[in-house]
Amino acid sequence: MFVVDVVNNCNFGLVVIVFVVKVQDSGECLSPIVGCKAKINKVTITVTIHQHHNHYHLNYIIFHSYSYPANILSLRSSSSMAAVYESTDEFLKHCSHSGDSAYTALRSLLERLENPDTRTEARIFLAHLQKKLDADSLDTYHFQIQDIYLHPNHDSGYQNRKKLTMMVIPSIFMPEDWSFTFYEGLNRHPDSIFKDKTVAELGCGNGWISIAIADKWLPLKVYGLDINPRAVKISWINLYLNAFDENGQPVYDSENKTLLDRVEFYESDLLGYCRDNHIELERIVGCIPQILNPNPDAMSKLITENASEEFLHSLSNYCALQGFVEDQFGLGLIARAVEEGIDVIKPMGIMIFNMGGRPGQGVCKRLFERRGLRVNKLWQTKILQASDTDISALVEIEKNNPHRFEFFMGLVGDQPICARTAWAFGKAGGRISHALSVYSCQLRQPNEVKKIFEFLKNGFHDINNSLDLSFEDECVADEKIPFLAYLAGVLKDSSRFPYEPPTGSKRFRDLIAAFMKTYHHVPLSADNVAIFPSRATAIENSLRLFAPRLAIVDEHLTRSLPRQWLTSLEIEQTKDTRTSSDGITVIEAPCQSDLLIELIKKLRPQVVVTGIAQFEAVTSSAFEHLLGVTKEIGSRLFIDISDQFELSSLPSSIGVLKYLARTPLPSHAAIICGLLRNQVYTDLEVAFVISEEQTIFDALTSSVELLQGNTALISQYYYGCLFHELLSFQLPDRRQPIEREAENVKSSDTDMIGFSSSATSVLSQAELSVRVAEDSSLLHMDVDQIFLPTPTPVKAAIFESFARQNVTESECDVTPSLKQFIKNAYNLSVEHNAEFIYADFPLALFTKLVLCCIEEGGSLCMPAVSNGTYVSAAKFVNANIVSIPTQAEDAFKLTEKQLSSVLETVHKPWVYISGPTINPTGLLYSNEEIKSLLTVCARYGAKVIIDTSFSGIEFNSHGWDGWNLDASLAGLTGKPSFSVCLLGGLFFKIPAGGLAYSFLVLKPGFLTDSFRSFTGLNKPHSTIRYTAKKLLELGETNVDLTGPAQVQGKLMASRLKRLKETLENCGWEVIEARGGVSVIAKPSAYIGKNIKLEKDGSTWETKLNGTNIRDAMLRATGLCINGASWTGLPDYCRFTFALEDGDFDQALDCIVKFKELVK
Repeated sequence: MFVVDVVNNCNFGLVVIVFVVKVQDSGECLSPIVGCKAKINKVTITVTIHQHHNHYHLNYIIFHSYSYPANILSLRSSSSMAAVYESTDEFLKHCSHSGDSAYTALRSLLERLENPDTRTEARIFLAHLQKKLDADSLDTYHFQIQDIYLHPNHDSGYQNRKKLTMMVIPSIFMPEDWSFTFYEGLNRHPDSIFKDKTVAELGCGNGWISIAIADKWLPLKVYGLDINPRAVKISWINLYLNAFDENGQPVYDSENKTLLDRVEFYESDLLGYCRDNHIELERIVGCIPQILNPNPDAMSKLITENASEEFLHSLSNYCALQGFVEDQFGLGLIARAVEEGIDVIKPMGIMIFNMGGRPGQGVCKRLFERRGLRVNKLWQTKILQASDTDISALVEIEKNNPHRFEFFMGLVGDQPICARTAWAFGKAGGRISHALSVYSCQLRQPNEVKKIFEFLKNGFHDINNSLDLSFEDECVADEKIPFLAYLAGVLKDSSRFPYEPPTGSKRFRDLIAAFMKTYHHVPLSADNVAIFPSRATAIENSLRLFAPRLAIVDEHLTRSLPRQWLTSLEIEQTKDTRTSSDGITVIEAPCQSDLLIELIKKLRPQVVVTGIAQFEAVTSSAFEHLLGVTKEIGSRLFIDISDQFELSSLPSSIGVLKYLARTPLPSHAAIICGLLRNQVYTDLEVAFVISEEQTIFDALTSSVELLQGNTALISQYYYGCLFHELLSFQLPDRRQPIEREAENVKSSDTDMIGFSSSATSVLSQAELSVRVAEDSSLLHMDVDQIFLPTPTPVKAAIFESFARQNVTESECDVTPSLKQFIKNAYNLSVEHNAEFIYADFPLALFTKLVLCCIEEGGSLCMPAVSNGTYVSAAKFVNANIVSIPTQAEDAFKLTEKQLSSVLETVHKPWVYISGPTINPTGLLYSNEEIKSLLTVCARYGAKVIIDTSFSGIEFNSHGWDGWNLDASLAGLTGKPSFSVCLLGGLFFKIPAGGLAYSFLVLKPGFLTDSFRSFTGLNKPHSTIRYTAKKLLELGETNVDLTGPAQVQGKLMASRLKRLKETLENCGWEVIEARGGVSVIAKPSAYIGKNIKLEKDGSTWETKLNGTNIRDAMLRATGLCINGASWTGLPDYCRFTFALEDGDFDQALDCIVKFKELVK
């Protein structure tokens, strides 16, 4: 059987194929073509002949005679092949018809070269062709074969080859000054740069640079890549041209390989081929377009080898917009190439790019540097601007941008001119030039930078333009780049921010302890390290914990202490020194030890907070002397080492830590260290306190929970990353465990001051967070935090806030957006001169308000059913709390009648109202209800704290139309002392994955002086403020966050329904919530029943009541809930339900399990 087929196989001339079929009268067909079908240039010849009694009968035939290029047709059978070879003249004649005809003929020639059986013949034919060509052959025959001389006479390369023989066609980039300069730059590298390396060339054109690299430097493999399919085909022809000599014999190099072993060409959009085929590169070189196409629509066309020559050639001159900030300079394609290169290059790889100097050298270098690359300029020259390149796109850029491109008049001009002037000069017949540089760049911290860009390409490309990894100081780079990589990993791998206890992140505390052990030889564990938001917070909390009559504090540590402590003169001993937190007097002291000790002996303070003078800090003698004196007179000692503590692999010696390395810390002493000395963010602070006395340690960590709420997670992440970098290269446990001496401070008969009475009461009675054992895994339905997946816009805003440099204060100014947020949420117009005060957590702001209440001599009136942590915080600072009774028939809401009955008996009332969503019940105050409550408060001149911190997720809100505080406050009459402040947080209203950002809005003149006197408030870092502003702006425009917010509300409604059903099925009475993240329920079926638990050979048994059911559920199931002492409602417990999906399902299982365990 013979087949007529479309193949690119043999003939080089022009052949006429004619099918002649004779049909005899008998029906016998003399044609041997049986069952044949072939499609030839849209003409189908179909012959169908049926065999009958050994004769052929013609049923149907379509006959045509056509002339075709011989490369298209051949007659092929299973046993023989007929071929017609025509002259080179016929080949050139066909090529002369058009560029497309020439390309078609050359493509068929390539297939002959690819076939080992015809390769020699085809290469010889190419040699004959080259001899026929002249300087005008590109115009005549639409292709040209030319020699490129690579080496001077004294340097012939590895193979003594002085030239490459290269073919070009009009639709691809021609070798010219641009690419010759690039090769010269490559030549400036040492010979070893490409030897045995895997290399990719971007925009290979006709492939000459890829072939030249392989010829001179003997790489393992060179991948020549180009988006132009015709360029790839011509590159393969050029590879065969140089891999074989004119006689068709292979040319071997010193390693007995040919260029075919070393070079391959592929059609690829930049590095797409390498990425898709998982090819790791060691070198990337590129010479790609750097001018935007004046006709942007042209770049959107589909790129095929059948596209017009003009379009395909434009790919070598112009690029399209790539979505990078560098687009404004025409460098978007280079920017994308660099980022794709970061993805596929090996850590120690090198990228080399040809860069036109038109945007200016600074712009070109910054393109690489802001992506974390070290840049070296290999070579620079000046070349004439290609006459076929339209620079009008650069002129357009200059119209809307202060930046000016750099051109020169001719090759000798040295004064730069802008693009507009250059365009006009060129139009008038002048020649313009520009600088051309070859840059070599290498990742400065390759693994970390790769992680950053892997994160960005997975849905975060929009923040790419904010990334800036260029640093003048290497120390800054060494600190910031690893953190960005760590943060990228956290945001990429974690759908949410995890729960961290008020004690501080366990990982962070472990890292601090490990650093102390490794670098200072102090054998600490995480259980000796408590985390605080700042050094000032740690000092103030310590003083409030003990409430000393008199404290001596190092003068430079008093700046953030309450003003009244520093102005009081009540230093005389009173009968009871521990009844109140108000009577604290602080005396400032020098930190020079001899002067300080003299002051301590004279004044006999109960607490001493001091640093060590720099000249005394190296040895431990001053510290030991202080320990002895304070022990002798019964003073608590807090030593600050912040100024000496260094985050370094060669930290300075610290005498205090030398002491700790050999001796345990005495029970009356603790060490405070504020982490301030980072290289990047001077205002990013976190602190830790070291205590080896368990009671003191527990009390200090509880003070954070009660007064601040927690420590910002992002600060712990940042410093944790620094500690990790300093520990990651260390070998674990290579030193013997340190033997410490017994405490050598003399004992004293003087009683040491204990905790204040208010602190003692709260610490013993308040329901605090569960201290987690190292191997335990608890489920938390007891914290006001959202553990739902963090939306992508939030992750993007967080990363962008750290990725940027030189963020201006206006970009972090949340106040204008927050005013609009309050207006939209609560219909409250904030006065232009109102004061906004910010903190990480709303509890810190609430605590300061309570202190203002105490200073005024007021009474804090709180509903009986309130947030238990807030109530405990007020008790801790010894506020005068008045409980306002609430009734079940009112759903435990505050009513006008109940509020009036209390306020008429209270002097200087301060009223706390949680709303619109009430914590802990999850019920809502209507607009009418809040208006009536405010009316009562105005009548009695109360100061009102409206706490909106737990509002923003209202799901069962049918019939609830929100608040209109402007209308509620309008026209209220009463005592002039009446005023309202608004306490709130952003991240219930905006789904922000658990980030904390809180605010307090004070009316002009309301408490501003009092509030400023309490200066130790830890404010959100600028990165968090930047994030908050971005999210508020997204919320205002209803972009990106609307969907997640709606989904979050629907999810909370679904969660509540499931939780309510589970609780009711298990014998709980549930008060159905309408918003927020919590619900309260009464364990009616369990009261009075016994539960018996056995674990590890021990037994725990009790009769259940409203006060111990929390502890019983924790012991039995590991589920943490809030009990009746927290809710303020006898027998009622609180459950929060904004957990991660898996944790929520497990929590429901725990509730069911508890039912089964109760007898």
